[in-house]
Amino acid sequence: MLQKLKRDLFSKSSLKISTDTESELREYYLLFEEDPKKLNRLIAEFDEEGIPLNTTYIDVEEKKLHYYPISIGQFALSVYHTWLRSGNQEKGAHFLRIAEWFFNNKFENEQSGTYWLTDVPKPEHHITSPWKSAFAQSRALSVMLRAWQITSEDKYLDCCKKALIPFTKDIKEGGVAIRRIKGETFYEEYVAQYPTRVIDGHIFSLFGLYDFVRAVPEELDKEAHQLAKKLFNEGVEGLANQWQKLDLGFWIRYSLSEVPGYPADDPCTYGYLRLIQTQLKILINITKHPELEKFYQKTIQVDKSVNIFRMYQLKYKSLKKLNRL
Repeated sequence: MLQKLKRDLFSKSSLKISTDTESELREYYLLFEEDPKKLNRLIAEFDEEGIPLNTTYIDVEEKKLHYYPISIGQFALSVYHTWLRSGNQEKGAHFLRIAEWFFNNKFENEQSGTYWLTDVPKPEHHITSPWKSAFAQSRALSVMLRAWQITSEDKYLDCCKKALIPFTKDIKEGGVAIRRIKGETFYEEYVAQYPTRVIDGHIFSLFGLYDFVRAVPEELDKEAHQLAKKLFNEGVEGLANQWQKLDLGFWIRYSLSEVPGYPADDPCTYGYLRLIQTQLKILINITKHPELEKFYQKTIQVDKSVNIFRMYQLKYKSLKKLNRL
Protein backbone atom coordinates (compact mmCIF):
# COMPACT_ATOMS: atom_id res chain seq x y z
CA MET A 1 0.00 0.00 0.00
CA LEU A 2 2.87 2.38 0.84
CA GLN A 3 4.53 1.54 -2.47
CA LYS A 4 1.29 2.34 -4.27
CA LEU A 5 1.06 5.68 -2.47
CA LYS A 6 4.67 6.53 -3.36
CA ARG A 7 4.18 5.54 -6.98
CA ASP A 8 1.02 7.61 -7.30
CA LEU A 9 2.44 10.72 -5.63
CA PHE A 10 5.83 10.87 -7.27
CA SER A 11 5.44 9.33 -10.69
CA LYS A 12 4.65 11.61 -13.58
CA SER A 13 1.54 10.83 -15.55
CA SER A 14 2.26 9.26 -18.95
CA LEU A 15 -1.35 9.37 -20.14
CA LYS A 16 -1.03 11.18 -23.45
CA ILE A 17 -4.13 11.50 -25.59
CA SER A 18 -4.94 11.65 -29.27
CA THR A 19 -7.51 13.99 -30.78
CA ASP A 20 -7.82 11.90 -33.95
CA THR A 21 -11.49 11.25 -34.72
CA GLU A 22 -11.29 10.45 -38.44
CA SER A 23 -12.93 7.37 -39.96
CA GLU A 24 -9.52 5.77 -40.47
CA LEU A 25 -8.65 4.37 -37.05
CA ARG A 26 -5.06 5.24 -36.44
CA GLU A 27 -4.06 6.37 -32.95
CA TYR A 28 -6.19 5.13 -30.08
CA TYR A 29 -7.61 7.75 -27.71
CA LEU A 30 -4.88 7.08 -25.13
CA LEU A 31 -1.42 6.76 -26.64
CA PHE A 32 -0.33 3.53 -24.96
CA GLU A 33 3.41 2.86 -24.96
CA GLU A 34 4.75 -0.62 -25.67
CA ASP A 35 6.00 -1.28 -22.15
CA PRO A 36 4.16 -4.09 -20.31
CA LYS A 37 4.89 -2.65 -16.86
CA LYS A 38 3.36 0.70 -17.83
CA LEU A 39 0.37 -0.99 -19.44
CA ASN A 40 -0.49 -3.61 -16.82
CA ARG A 41 1.71 -4.73 -13.94
CA LEU A 42 0.10 -8.18 -14.04
CA ILE A 43 1.54 -8.98 -17.50
CA ALA A 44 4.14 -11.64 -16.69
CA GLU A 45 4.98 -13.51 -19.89
CA PHE A 46 4.19 -13.82 -23.61
CA ASP A 47 3.24 -16.92 -25.56
CA GLU A 48 4.90 -18.01 -28.82
CA GLU A 49 2.67 -15.64 -30.82
CA GLY A 50 3.54 -12.63 -28.65
CA ILE A 51 0.21 -12.65 -26.78
CA PRO A 52 0.62 -11.39 -23.18
CA LEU A 53 -0.23 -13.59 -20.21
CA ASN A 54 -1.28 -12.14 -16.86
CA THR A 55 -0.64 -13.38 -13.36
CA THR A 56 -3.62 -13.63 -11.00
CA TYR A 57 -4.85 -10.93 -8.63
CA ILE A 58 -3.57 -10.72 -5.07
CA ASP A 59 -6.79 -12.14 -3.62
CA VAL A 60 -6.95 -15.19 -5.93
CA GLU A 61 -5.76 -18.37 -4.22
CA GLU A 62 -4.84 -20.36 -7.34
CA LYS A 63 -1.84 -18.68 -8.93
CA LYS A 64 -1.66 -19.23 -12.68
CA LEU A 65 -0.92 -17.47 -15.94
CA HIS A 66 -3.98 -16.68 -18.03
CA TYR A 67 -5.13 -14.76 -21.08
CA TYR A 68 -6.78 -11.50 -20.01
CA PRO A 69 -8.60 -9.93 -23.01
CA ILE A 70 -8.55 -6.41 -21.55
CA SER A 71 -4.78 -6.27 -21.19
CA ILE A 72 -4.25 -8.21 -24.44
CA GLY A 73 -6.21 -5.52 -26.27
CA GLN A 74 -4.32 -2.72 -24.57
CA PHE A 75 -0.99 -4.31 -25.48
CA ALA A 76 -2.20 -4.75 -29.08
CA LEU A 77 -2.96 -1.04 -29.33
CA SER A 78 0.48 -0.18 -27.96
CA VAL A 79 2.08 -2.39 -30.63
CA TYR A 80 -0.13 -0.67 -33.20
CA HIS A 81 1.16 2.73 -32.06
CA THR A 82 4.75 1.51 -32.41
CA TRP A 83 3.95 0.31 -35.93
CA LEU A 84 2.36 3.66 -36.85
CA ARG A 85 5.44 5.55 -35.66
CA SER A 86 8.11 3.23 -37.04
CA GLY A 87 6.56 1.47 -40.01
CA ASN A 88 8.28 -1.69 -38.76
CA GLN A 89 6.66 -4.61 -40.59
CA GLU A 90 7.18 -7.02 -37.70
CA LYS A 91 5.23 -4.69 -35.41
CA GLY A 92 2.39 -4.67 -37.94
CA ALA A 93 2.52 -8.46 -38.12
CA HIS A 94 2.57 -8.70 -34.32
CA PHE A 95 -0.52 -6.50 -34.09
CA LEU A 96 -2.36 -8.68 -36.61
CA ARG A 97 -1.44 -11.83 -34.68
CA ILE A 98 -3.13 -10.33 -31.62
CA ALA A 99 -6.16 -9.38 -33.72
CA GLU A 100 -6.26 -12.99 -34.90
CA TRP A 101 -6.15 -14.13 -31.26
CA PHE A 102 -9.36 -12.17 -30.61
CA PHE A 103 -10.97 -13.67 -33.71
CA ASN A 104 -9.97 -17.23 -32.80
CA ASN A 105 -10.87 -16.99 -29.10
CA LYS A 106 -14.36 -15.56 -29.40
CA PHE A 107 -17.53 -17.23 -28.18
CA GLU A 108 -20.73 -16.97 -30.19
CA ASN A 109 -24.38 -17.82 -30.00
CA GLU A 110 -27.46 -16.46 -31.71
CA GLN A 111 -28.91 -14.80 -28.63
CA SER A 112 -25.80 -13.29 -27.04
CA GLY A 113 -23.79 -12.50 -30.16
CA THR A 114 -19.98 -12.56 -30.05
CA TYR A 115 -18.14 -12.16 -26.78
CA TRP A 116 -14.94 -12.99 -24.93
CA LEU A 117 -14.50 -14.60 -21.51
CA THR A 118 -11.90 -14.06 -18.83
CA ASP A 119 -11.08 -17.20 -16.85
CA VAL A 120 -9.82 -15.86 -13.53
CA PRO A 121 -11.85 -15.29 -10.35
CA LYS A 122 -12.74 -11.82 -9.07
CA PRO A 123 -13.50 -12.50 -5.40
CA GLU A 124 -14.44 -8.92 -4.53
CA HIS A 125 -17.31 -9.16 -7.04
CA HIS A 126 -18.19 -12.77 -6.11
CA ILE A 127 -17.16 -13.95 -9.60
CA THR A 128 -15.90 -17.55 -9.62
CA SER A 129 -16.56 -18.68 -13.22
CA PRO A 130 -15.42 -17.25 -16.59
CA TRP A 131 -16.94 -13.80 -17.05
CA LYS A 132 -17.96 -11.40 -19.78
CA SER A 133 -16.85 -7.80 -19.86
CA ALA A 134 -17.96 -4.73 -21.79
CA PHE A 135 -14.37 -3.53 -21.45
CA ALA A 136 -13.12 -6.70 -23.17
CA GLN A 137 -15.76 -6.21 -25.89
CA SER A 138 -14.45 -2.69 -26.38
CA ARG A 139 -10.85 -3.80 -26.67
CA ALA A 140 -11.82 -6.43 -29.25
CA LEU A 141 -13.71 -3.82 -31.27
CA SER A 142 -10.81 -1.36 -31.25
CA VAL A 143 -8.29 -4.03 -32.27
CA MET A 144 -10.30 -5.89 -34.91
CA LEU A 145 -11.68 -2.76 -36.56
CA ARG A 146 -8.10 -1.62 -37.11
CA ALA A 147 -7.18 -5.08 -38.39
CA TRP A 148 -10.12 -4.88 -40.81
CA GLN A 149 -8.98 -1.50 -42.12
CA ILE A 150 -5.42 -2.79 -42.59
CA THR A 151 -6.29 -6.11 -44.23
CA SER A 152 -9.75 -5.52 -45.76
CA GLU A 153 -10.69 -8.96 -44.39
CA ASP A 154 -14.42 -8.83 -43.74
CA LYS A 155 -14.24 -11.56 -41.10
CA TYR A 156 -13.02 -8.90 -38.65
CA LEU A 157 -15.86 -6.51 -39.47
CA ASP A 158 -18.47 -9.26 -39.28
CA CYS A 159 -17.13 -10.28 -35.88
CA CYS A 160 -17.31 -6.66 -34.66
CA LYS A 161 -20.93 -6.33 -35.75
CA LYS A 162 -21.85 -9.38 -33.68
CA ALA A 163 -19.78 -8.01 -30.78
CA LEU A 164 -22.25 -5.11 -30.50
CA ILE A 165 -25.05 -7.46 -29.45
CA PRO A 166 -23.91 -7.95 -25.80
CA PHE A 167 -24.09 -4.16 -25.33
CA THR A 168 -27.80 -4.30 -26.20
CA LYS A 169 -28.63 -6.79 -23.42
CA ASP A 170 -28.79 -6.62 -19.65
CA ILE A 171 -26.41 -8.77 -17.62
CA LYS A 172 -29.42 -10.91 -16.62
CA GLU A 173 -29.99 -11.65 -20.33
CA GLY A 174 -26.40 -12.64 -21.05
CA GLY A 175 -25.27 -9.13 -21.97
CA VAL A 176 -22.91 -6.55 -20.50
CA ALA A 177 -25.26 -3.63 -19.78
CA ILE A 178 -27.38 -2.50 -16.81
CA ARG A 179 -29.98 0.18 -15.97
CA ARG A 180 -30.96 0.98 -19.57
CA ILE A 181 -34.66 1.26 -18.71
CA LYS A 182 -33.88 3.87 -16.03
CA GLY A 183 -31.85 6.01 -18.44
CA GLU A 184 -28.72 5.11 -16.48
CA THR A 185 -27.11 2.76 -18.99
CA PHE A 186 -23.83 1.43 -17.67
CA TYR A 187 -21.50 -1.03 -19.40
CA GLU A 188 -19.97 -3.48 -16.98
CA GLU A 189 -16.23 -4.12 -16.84
CA TYR A 190 -16.98 -7.08 -14.58
CA VAL A 191 -20.21 -8.88 -15.37
CA ALA A 192 -21.34 -10.39 -12.07
CA GLN A 193 -24.60 -11.43 -10.44
CA TYR A 194 -24.98 -7.87 -9.14
CA PRO A 195 -24.08 -4.53 -10.78
CA THR A 196 -20.45 -3.53 -10.24
CA ARG A 197 -20.34 -0.21 -12.19
CA VAL A 198 -16.61 0.44 -12.38
CA ILE A 199 -16.23 3.91 -13.84
CA ASP A 200 -13.07 3.62 -15.97
CA GLY A 201 -14.25 0.33 -17.49
CA HIS A 202 -17.52 1.95 -18.57
CA ILE A 203 -15.71 4.84 -20.25
CA PHE A 204 -13.26 2.52 -22.02
CA SER A 205 -16.30 0.58 -23.25
CA LEU A 206 -17.60 3.78 -24.83
CA PHE A 207 -14.32 4.24 -26.71
CA GLY A 208 -14.73 0.89 -28.46
CA LEU A 209 -18.28 1.76 -29.48
CA TYR A 210 -17.13 5.12 -30.80
CA ASP A 211 -14.41 3.39 -32.84
CA PHE A 212 -17.22 1.45 -34.53
CA VAL A 213 -19.19 4.65 -35.19
CA ARG A 214 -16.12 6.18 -36.83
CA ALA A 215 -14.95 3.16 -38.82
CA VAL A 216 -18.32 1.91 -40.15
CA PRO A 217 -20.20 4.84 -41.72
CA GLU A 218 -23.90 4.78 -42.52
CA GLU A 219 -23.25 4.46 -46.24
CA LEU A 220 -21.39 1.19 -45.59
CA ASP A 221 -23.82 -0.35 -43.07
CA LYS A 222 -26.62 1.90 -41.88
CA GLU A 223 -28.08 -0.54 -39.36
CA ALA A 224 -24.78 -1.35 -37.64
CA HIS A 225 -23.66 2.28 -37.60
CA GLN A 226 -26.91 3.48 -36.06
CA LEU A 227 -26.84 0.71 -33.45
CA ALA A 228 -23.28 1.54 -32.37
CA LYS A 229 -24.12 5.25 -32.24
CA LYS A 230 -27.24 4.55 -30.15
CA LEU A 231 -25.28 2.37 -27.72
CA PHE A 232 -22.56 5.00 -27.43
CA ASN A 233 -25.03 7.82 -26.80
CA GLU A 234 -26.94 5.78 -24.21
CA GLY A 235 -23.70 5.08 -22.37
CA VAL A 236 -22.71 8.75 -22.42
CA GLU A 237 -26.09 9.75 -21.00
CA GLY A 238 -25.84 7.00 -18.41
CA LEU A 239 -22.58 8.47 -17.16
CA ALA A 240 -23.93 12.02 -17.30
CA ASN A 241 -26.97 11.00 -15.25
CA GLN A 242 -24.98 9.15 -12.58
CA TRP A 243 -21.67 10.91 -12.07
CA GLN A 244 -22.84 12.78 -8.97
CA LYS A 245 -23.37 9.42 -7.23
CA LEU A 246 -19.62 8.93 -7.57
CA ASP A 247 -18.92 12.08 -5.56
CA LEU A 248 -17.52 11.42 -2.07
CA GLY A 249 -17.28 15.16 -1.43
CA PHE A 250 -13.51 15.16 -1.02
CA TRP A 251 -12.85 12.45 -3.63
CA ILE A 252 -14.36 10.17 -6.32
CA ARG A 253 -15.59 6.60 -5.85
CA TYR A 254 -13.96 3.76 -7.76
CA SER A 255 -17.34 2.25 -8.56
CA LEU A 256 -21.02 2.10 -7.69
CA SER A 257 -20.99 -1.57 -6.79
CA GLU A 258 -24.12 -3.27 -5.49
CA VAL A 259 -22.31 -6.52 -4.66
CA PRO A 260 -23.23 -7.64 -1.11
CA GLY A 261 -20.44 -6.85 1.32
CA TYR A 262 -18.65 -4.46 -1.02
CA PRO A 263 -17.52 -1.25 0.77
CA ALA A 264 -20.06 1.55 0.31
CA ASP A 265 -17.37 4.24 0.07
CA ASP A 266 -14.52 2.68 -1.89
CA PRO A 267 -12.48 5.58 -3.34
CA CYS A 268 -10.48 5.36 -6.55
CA THR A 269 -6.72 5.62 -6.12
CA TYR A 270 -4.84 8.71 -7.28
CA GLY A 271 -3.68 6.85 -10.38
CA TYR A 272 -7.29 6.02 -11.23
CA LEU A 273 -8.31 9.63 -10.65
CA ARG A 274 -5.77 10.78 -13.23
CA LEU A 275 -6.98 8.10 -15.62
CA ILE A 276 -10.60 9.22 -15.21
CA GLN A 277 -9.57 12.86 -15.77
CA THR A 278 -7.90 11.82 -19.03
CA GLN A 279 -10.86 9.72 -20.14
CA LEU A 280 -13.24 12.60 -19.44
CA LYS A 281 -11.12 15.00 -21.50
CA ILE A 282 -11.46 12.61 -24.44
CA LEU A 283 -15.23 12.15 -23.99
CA ILE A 284 -15.78 15.90 -23.66
CA ASN A 285 -13.81 16.46 -26.87
CA ILE A 286 -16.12 13.97 -28.62
CA THR A 287 -19.49 14.88 -27.09
CA LYS A 288 -19.20 18.42 -25.66
CA HIS A 289 -21.58 17.17 -22.93
CA PRO A 290 -22.01 19.79 -20.15
CA GLU A 291 -22.53 17.21 -17.39
CA LEU A 292 -19.28 15.49 -18.29
CA GLU A 293 -17.55 18.85 -18.06
CA LYS A 294 -18.98 19.23 -14.55
CA PHE A 295 -17.69 15.78 -13.64
CA TYR A 296 -14.26 16.64 -15.00
CA GLN A 297 -14.14 19.87 -13.00
CA LYS A 298 -15.04 17.91 -9.87
CA THR A 299 -12.07 15.57 -10.42
CA ILE A 300 -9.81 18.63 -10.71
CA GLN A 301 -11.32 20.22 -7.60
CA VAL A 302 -10.58 17.21 -5.35
CA ASP A 303 -7.06 16.70 -6.71
CA LYS A 304 -5.23 18.09 -3.67
CA SER A 305 -2.53 16.61 -1.43
CA VAL A 306 -4.66 16.79 1.71
CA ASN A 307 -7.42 14.84 -0.03
CA ILE A 308 -4.98 12.25 -1.38
CA PHE A 309 -3.81 11.26 2.09
CA ARG A 310 -7.40 11.22 3.35
CA MET A 311 -8.39 9.02 0.42
CA TYR A 312 -5.66 6.47 1.09
CA GLN A 313 -6.80 6.07 4.69
CA LEU A 314 -10.26 5.15 3.39
CA LYS A 315 -8.81 3.04 0.58
CA TYR A 316 -6.81 1.00 3.05
CA LYS A 317 -9.99 0.16 4.98
CA SER A 318 -11.75 -0.82 1.75
CA LEU A 319 -8.93 -3.06 0.53
CA LYS A 320 -8.60 -4.70 3.94
CA LYS A 321 -12.33 -5.49 3.96
CA LEU A 322 -11.98 -7.01 0.48
CA ASN A 323 -8.89 -9.05 1.46
CA ARG A 324 -6.86 -7.28 -1.22
CA LEU A 325 -3.82 -6.24 0.84
